[in-house]
Amino acid sequence: MAKPDNRSDNVRKIQRNIQNTIKNFREGQDYLSEHADEISPQEKQQIEEKNEKRLRAIEGFREEVKDEAAHQRNY
Repeated sequence: MAKPDNRSDNVRKIQRNIQNTIKNFREGQDYLSEHADEISPQEKQQIEEKNEKRLRAIEGFREEVKDEAAHQRNY
């Protein structure tokens, strides 16, 4: 028999993921600001690409929070 879906702490977990991703984004931005003249163009591009992915992930997490909130209102 399958275990019931316990979604009671999903919002909290997603919010923690948002906070961690924002922190990593800021660290990437800070690193670029401090070391832009010392790193290779490839490394700069990699950091910028990672930060773009982080921004998309944050958007996705926020949509998940909305979905979870709607689910909790319906139950």
